[in-house]
Amino acid sequence: MTSTDITRAINDLLFTPGLDLGEAVERHFTPDYRQRTDGVWSDRASFVQHMTRLRSLVRSGDIEVHDELRDGPRYADRHTVTLTQHNGRTSRTEVYLFAQMAPDGRFQCVEETTLLVTGHPDDGNLGSVK
Repeated sequence: MTSTDITRAINDLLFTPGLDLGEAVERHFTPDYRQRTDGVWSDRASFVQHMTRLRSLVRSGDIEVHDELRDGPRYADRHTVTLTQHNGRTSRTEVYLFAQMAPDGRFQCVEETTLLVTGHPDDGNLGSVK
């Protein structure tokens, strides 16, 4: 299996509406996946619930990776996600991400910090799994 990265994961999760969410999650995240976003931990089930919510809100978007590093099972990046919601609001969020990759190349654990760059203050919650 080819190791995943944040671009492929976000594109499958949010910007490929024809792809089943369960399939997208399985493709990029291990069954024991955990994530900490802005200090709040969540498990894979909470992550899937958050992605389901995002898919219902997001009309389109893109991801721009500014920096990306790999060292064995460690992965880090700095990226910006731009989201346009069905209500027309657009937001840009910068993300600093550190991850542990499983031997099969999927994300096993992600710790990230987000910063809303532009958009409505309520849109800052789109990036977190709260």
